[in-house]
Amino acid sequence: MSRRAGRRLFWAAAVVLCAAGFFVSLLTGPVHTSLGDLLTFLRDPDRVRAAIFIDLRLARAVLAFLVGAALALSGAILQGYFRNPMADPFVVGVSSGASLGAVLAVALGFEASAFGFSGPGLLAFLSGLGIVSLVYGLSLKRGGFKVETILLTGIAAGALASAMTSFLLFMRSDSYDQAVFWLLGSFQLAEWRQAATIGPWIAACLVASVWLARDMDLLALGDESAQALGSPVRRVRKAFLAMSALLAALSVAVSGIIGFVGLVVPHWVRLLIGPGHRTLFAASAFAGGTFLLYCDLIARNLLPAELPIGVITAAVGAPFFIYLLHKKR
Repeated sequence: MSRRAGRRLFWAAAVVLCAAGFFVSLLTGPVHTSLGDLLTFLRDPDRVRAAIFIDLRLARAVLAFLVGAALALSGAILQGYFRNPMADPFVVGVSSGASLGAVLAVALGFEASAFGFSGPGLLAFLSGLGIVSLVYGLSLKRGGFKVETILLTGIAAGALASAMTSFLLFMRSDSYDQAVFWLLGSFQLAEWRQAATIGPWIAACLVASVWLARDMDLLALGDESAQALGSPVRRVRKAFLAMSALLAALSVAVSGIIGFVGLVVPHWVRLLIGPGHRTLFAASAFAGGTFLLYCDLIARNLLPAELPIGVITAAVGAPFFIYLLHKKR
């Protein structure tokens, strides 16, 4: 099969799976509903069915899709940025920093909200971006920086933030139950205002990443070669790092920590459609949203009690990633 035919097959399958996922999400929930109930609502809308189908189920499905798209796009960006297929959205410390902010908010009883974020979500967003800013600042050296320095500094900063999070949980064990939401991920508190808050930013990052995709292709040749071919390497690297951090921080702020999406989905998409970043960015975002939509369905229906979605993504993503590593060895 040619690469062009493979891309067409990928997009056809992705669109069908995405539409099916949204359809099943509308029919799935604690309140039993059937296809007849949905058709009745479409013909004659009423307040009760609107609350079930639109305010609860559709809002949750849309938010899951947006978060999956953000995490997968962030992962695709960072894997190209570091020229390392092991990179994911949390490698620069966003995850650990956001967790620290969320747990701190829970421990302090911080309940202020803004821009559609709850108190823990707001602090998670700010602390996640703060950690990345700190990592970038510490990585600067004589007007420039090395990619390896950012990677190692991010790992160290993430470890420090994780240690502080553990300390807060130890000191305030009564807040552990609330903190689990952020540590394991969930869409139980999904609302339309959250989707409306993060949606435009995700769309803007997607458009910007596709627009700068040629520069990412050049960065794969090395910074010196990219500079010689006309790419403003330093500005491009700043833009990509800022976009990946923003996408990851937005995701954690509304859903908690959800692992493996940004690591596995870009791998899978790259195998199917090739390494060109212009197509890879868009396809990774769409595939990531669809993947997380189905993971949320599994989390809601696998057991009588809802599972944290981070458990599902790890259970699905880890074996697949191990398979990829051994297959490509």
